[in-house]
Amino acid sequence: MGIIKNFGRAVKNTFTWKNEQDGWETINISTGENIESLITKANTSEITYYICLKILSESIGKLSIHLKDGEGIKITDSDINYLLKVRPNPFMTPTDFKTLMEFNRNHYGNAYALIETNGNKRVGLHPLDPRKVKVVIDDDHILSHKTKYYYKYTDKGRDYYYQDKEIIHLKGGLSRDGIVGTSIAEELAGTIRGSIEAQKYLNDLYSRGLTANAILEYTGELNKEKKKELVRTITEFVRDKDNGNIVPIPLGMKLTPLDIKLTDAQFFELRKFTGLQIAAAFGIKPNQLNNYDKSSYNSSEMQNLTFLIDTLLVILKKYEEEFDYKLLFEDEINKGVHTEFNVATILRGDLKSQAEALQKYVSGGIYTPNEARAYSGMPKIDGGDVLMVNGTYVPIDDIGKAYEKGGEKSD
Repeated sequence: MGIIKNFGRAVKNTFTWKNEQDGWETINISTGENIESLITKANTSEITYYICLKILSESIGKLSIHLKDGEGIKITDSDINYLLKVRPNPFMTPTDFKTLMEFNRNHYGNAYALIETNGNKRVGLHPLDPRKVKVVIDDDHILSHKTKYYYKYTDKGRDYYYQDKEIIHLKGGLSRDGIVGTSIAEELAGTIRGSIEAQKYLNDLYSRGLTANAILEYTGELNKEKKKELVRTITEFVRDKDNGNIVPIPLGMKLTPLDIKLTDAQFFELRKFTGLQIAAAFGIKPNQLNNYDKSSYNSSEMQNLTFLIDTLLVILKKYEEEFDYKLLFEDEINKGVHTEFNVATILRGDLKSQAEALQKYVSGGIYTPNEARAYSGMPKIDGGDVLMVNGTYVPIDDIGKAYEKGGEKSD
């Protein structure tokens, strides 16, 4: 990323020591296991793996995030609000940025973004290639009297070092040290590899024909070369589409096809089980893979709620906590300023359920009519910014007071 050179600040250049190599050897580098080969094998051509990446990435990407003050009121005139809602950098929309960060977090185990600043203003968020980033721990206090960690980014043969608050770091999987994350490809290497091999087997079976395997019976003796030549000749003839389904066999020989039934070997059941295992590791529910064996469309809304609670909430919490610590200044944090995802997009039900919920919110004085109309995508109306409640409602302490004084008697 050449753009880094324009505003990247290398902390290494601010320090000197007599033996630079010995100095850096005292710094532990947390790289985790080498997962490049695992990620290559667990590539996105594995359908379940790809679907899970797509669902999680798009689930985070479609959720809007707001900057709010200590009272929960949205802040609209902040540079952070512009980055999160309008344009994090010249090349990406907020949806693109969040989708990419979530993809990197799951696929590579870590997602990084450089915070570009201009004085006291935060002017850009630039995703970094996770394969080029390492976490450097200064446990011998070479760079500071306190134990700190830095991020080393390598681009075109040059190393750039950034302090921890200059990089947004989102960890994937279950971190073993709390410093770097782990990828699903690393955790499920064997399972994903087996699924890929099963798909290769199925593709090969289709390309050769489901009855391509056969036993050739013959009398007499044939040497090894003659056997290979005979098998090669028959195989070429079978695979020639112009020959139809007729296979000529020399006199005295018998070709018996092996009828391979994938159902007998429970091939599809095993593939289905493997797919559900991969999905479970991502926190993806079966209905999101179009598996409705033990569910129905009527219960899918509840399953979406379960997906939010069991899977998305902890992910959203990671984003919010990292954004709050890295993007906000200390005085802003002390005032209660914070970021918050709007999960209402996921919880929206059918039109009937939405109408009933909005009606209760308005009549209960929770939403104003205009807030309910905005939720439904309708324009504001005059006088619609006032909270309304049923006129018969009274505070619980005032119940019965209307009957304490009797009315005047008529003559």
